[in-house]
Amino acid sequence: MKKKIITLTLIAALSASATTAFAAPVPRESAPMDATEAQIQITENIIGDILDEVQAGNLGYTLAAGYANTKIRKAVMANQTDGNGYGILSPIAQNAIRIMRDRQLRPDAYAQAEEELKVLLADVITAVQNGMDMDAATKEAYAKIYQSVNPNFNYDEQFSLDTCYRDIPAVGMEKFTVARKLLLEAQQ
Repeated sequence: MKKKIITLTLIAALSASATTAFAAPVPRESAPMDATEAQIQITENIIGDILDEVQAGNLGYTLAAGYANTKIRKAVMANQTDGNGYGILSPIAQNAIRIMRDRQLRPDAYAQAEEELKVLLADVITAVQNGMDMDAATKEAYAKIYQSVNPNFNYDEQFSLDTCYRDIPAVGMEKFTVARKLLLEAQQ
């Protein structure tokens, strides 16, 4: 009997450590711009198992997002989030799930975007490597992406207008995600 209990305890401990050791991380480029590394880590700890399932293709966005929201809400209610609320942890989770799922469904679009943006944003990437502020670099990268579709696009002018008057070129979200990824890699 004692041997069974020890065996079951060891199996449970190994299972728990195996799940957390290989949990899929939140893609840093998917996190909201104002999210801190600590908040991203908390979100990873809460929904790592869900991210694993999304990455493996076992969960789609809607179901994964629902599970994540429930787990985050429960963690916040149980005071297990170091004072961070649902209002920041949920968007981190939602964005991570959306990006992971989109990458899984459209890997070619992300690969193509990365190749194009390495060239288009080469000067911004170099500037970040030399210490350029990340907010300024992101704004400049986004402006270049919009101008690659419409060379006459004026970022400051359009974003100063009320949202109903803006004339912004249509650009796939993969370009902005990959741009942030490249800039974050350059920052490190």
